Amino acid sequence: MDRGTVGSAHMGRLLVEVKKTGASAVVTPAGELDHHTADVLREPLESCLDDGVTKLVVDCSRLEFCDSTGLNVLLGARLKAEAAGGGIHLAGMLPVVARVFEITGAEAVFTVHETLDAALAD
Repeated sequence: MDRGTVGSAHMGRLLVEVKKTGASAVVTPAGELDHHTADVLREPLESCLDDGVTKLVVDCSRLEFCDSTGLNVLLGARLKAEAAGGGIHLAGMLPVVARVFEITGAEAVFTVHETLDAALAD
């Protein structure tokens, strides 16, 4: 399987890497996901979905901060993925990011995994 990096984007406090494997992709945001950087994550997520990727795994292990705008990016991508018969899996959330999902109840609408390996195996 090809696990090469097929793209990355960077703006200020956020870097996003994408690795595609067949009908799946691992999207790894690193840094701070907020109002100023949301498009840096939104664009690769939408690109993957437009390319027919049905399973998106967002590796959150390097995501240091996520505000409501970032959460909305993930929720919007989730709706598109599910409409196409796929889904979004979140993996490796740091406590500060996991707390946002807990407070808002968003953890209930995503498939959340402790590790990236667990998300890929699901």
